[in-house]
Amino acid sequence: MRRLTRYVALLAVGGLLLVACEADEPEDVVDPDEVEEPDEVEEPEEEPEEEPEEAEEPDDVPWAGYEGGEDGVLRVAYVYVGPVGDAGWTYSHDQGRQALEEAMGDQVETTYLESVEEGAPAERVFEDLAREGYHLIFGTSFGFMDSMAAVAPDFPETVFEHASGYTKLDNMGNYFGAMEEPRYLSGMAAASVSETGQLGYVAAFPIPEVIRGINAFALGAQEVDPDATVEVVWTSTWFGPEIELEAAESLLDRGVDVLAQHQDTPAPGQAAEERDAHWVGYHSDMSEFAADAWLTAPVWDWTDYYVETAEMVWDGTWEPREVYASMADGMVQLADYGPAVDDDTQAMVDDRAQDIIDGTFAPFTGPLYDQDGELRVEEDVEMTLEELLNMEWFVEGVIGEPGE
Repeated sequence: MRRLTRYVALLAVGGLLLVACEADEPEDVVDPDEVEEPDEVEEPEEEPEEEPEEAEEPDDVPWAGYEGGEDGVLRVAYVYVGPVGDAGWTYSHDQGRQALEEAMGDQVETTYLESVEEGAPAERVFEDLAREGYHLIFGTSFGFMDSMAAVAPDFPETVFEHASGYTKLDNMGNYFGAMEEPRYLSGMAAASVSETGQLGYVAAFPIPEVIRGINAFALGAQEVDPDATVEVVWTSTWFGPEIELEAAESLLDRGVDVLAQHQDTPAPGQAAEERDAHWVGYHSDMSEFAADAWLTAPVWDWTDYYVETAEMVWDGTWEPREVYASMADGMVQLADYGPAVDDDTQAMVDDRAQDIIDGTFAPFTGPLYDQDGELRVEEDVEMTLEELLNMEWFVEGVIGEPGE
């Protein structure tokens, strides 16, 4: 256990010693006309004050921010866009928060605010937390990025960390994971159990993160069934059980027999189970909500990142980073399979997963064509991270508009 460095300001206060000497009463009275004017006393020249020398920063500490609270406790706050009971995105982050508490014990104190609205409300929350003295603040929604970036410069001794964004400042880092890797694998599993080759996708917002996931799912499905299609319905919500359910039912009405999702609740799975269809979840293992429909899910494990980041703040070695972790790092994984995924399919998917972890296969390797049949990525060329983070087009076989 590391000890939290404490800073104690020592003030040396110099006192002025005043000595008052009392003169005796004179015995003779002197005529004032006989008293000579005293010589003018020269004022002593004032010596210029020396400028204090600036303390040098240690070479091994790149950022001179927080290095220990007065009470010896690192205070960490999490700001969530949804409720912790969503069983999805927010739930996965809160699992990481709890793991941080377990890992650091009495060294850390955490809190969280759930269902925080993006925009101005989020900005007020970040500012309030910084003023309240939290040393490390995590914002876990893409829509929190601008709000956090607006507040961070005003609190240079507070560490800000943003999930799924791209802004980096002196005291603000960002982090995310290559979810396209397990997304691709889940597409393989989906196509393996589909009898029609028609897959559906309940999606939140048409931003690169979501579009990238849809494309990865479609490419994985097409490795198993080259004719597989993926039809997309947008909900314009991260957490909206009723809307997600309606979107899922509309896809099932169109003949899809496997549903996937980029949403925070198990509502699409519950719709699938009602229709004897299959389901790929997201964020966490949601199998308990629709066990008969369950196939698998791309899932998050934030534990290592949250513990590592808090320990760096604790040590005074934190510096702003842009982290994009992979399956090899453990941040993104594939959940356990459901009973509908047979042993042969599991072995096939597991082999491809190992290729991804070993670095011998990348989901977005050409040739890749878009919906209009235009070649977007040349054969044997792997898309760059910058290209992936700015993806705004659908691959061939995806039905729907990427900008709706």
